[in-house]
Amino acid sequence: MLGQMGWRVVPRPLRLPLLRRSERRVPPWVISLMVLERLETLLRQLDRRFELRQSVLSAPKGTIRWNEYANRQLAMGRADRVPCRYPDLRDDSLLKGMIRWTAETQVRSLSTQVRHGGFVHQLLERAQGLIERVRDVTAVRPTPSLTERVARLPFRSEGFLEGLEAIEWTAEERGLAGVCDLEGIPWVMDMDQFFEAWVECVLEGTARNVGGTLRVGRLRQTQVPLRWERPSAGTQMSLIPDFVLQADDFTLIADAKYKRHSEEFSSHTWRDVADEIREAHREDILQVLAYSSLYSGRSRVSVLAYPCKKETWESLKRRGLAIVKAQVAGAGLGAQLWLCSLPMEARIEEAAEPLINAIREFRQQAA
Repeated sequence: MLGQMGWRVVPRPLRLPLLRRSERRVPPWVISLMVLERLETLLRQLDRRFELRQSVLSAPKGTIRWNEYANRQLAMGRADRVPCRYPDLRDDSLLKGMIRWTAETQVRSLSTQVRHGGFVHQLLERAQGLIERVRDVTAVRPTPSLTERVARLPFRSEGFLEGLEAIEWTAEERGLAGVCDLEGIPWVMDMDQFFEAWVECVLEGTARNVGGTLRVGRLRQTQVPLRWERPSAGTQMSLIPDFVLQADDFTLIADAKYKRHSEEFSSHTWRDVADEIREAHREDILQVLAYSSLYSGRSRVSVLAYPCKKETWESLKRRGLAIVKAQVAGAGLGAQLWLCSLPMEARIEEAAEPLINAIREFRQQAA
């Protein structure tokens, strides 16, 4: 799913003590993704510095190494070949060498994981791209003394230090907690953001099929300001729906909720569901209907998207319940509320199919 989403959401390492091995297994490519992200940032921030270089040039530069010139070049009749020592403004070759070694190590690791899916090939391409950018230096294996020396240099940003930390992870063969017998890196990935990114990808696929334009709350494209009569006494300053899909003949407003509601409603009646779930679901409905009121037009669809297991989704789809629809009374014939169950661990095209079919049916009814 991370690969299909184009890495919109990635795990974030925590500044906590290293963890012992756990029972959960985390694929090694996950840490490769984190390392490559940090190396790319580090390479963008790389300092240039003067380094003393020794070369044989056709014209004098810097300090001439006279003994070598007289004993070797003149003795061999090569008076135009002048050995020199001179300062040269270059990228930090030591750090670039460490970056190259790290990227090459990640390539070797990723090459053993291609069975996980096509997204591993995408990571391999990113790693190869990094290697190409530092092809002019020799790979240098990081050691504790080298990384400590580089870390002591002044004016280092947070991105620089994080990149150096990623190099250390690779050199020490660190994994995320749960991968190896070594102590692992503690990490977190916000599942609300993860599911929201998944819904975004599904809606992008839907928009391409139904001929609409998708705007995303994550990018502040759906923000609608609230203008209080007395701004100093106001509270929330804007409303930001998660997604708005607009076409010439309809507007779809969607809100992603990482909750178990689809799982609960698929196996229990409304009366059998726990009170706290029913209350939370009512709040979700009120929220998405409030967002819908921000948009004018005859045909509007308010969508609540909930995650579910793949097997639950297959069962719902067979029973015609992957999308459950309701007419919003008093809002006109073209205003509907949809409860949309979206599968985890599915292809985007597969997950978007019921939504695409529902929109086509809605258009026919509205026409």
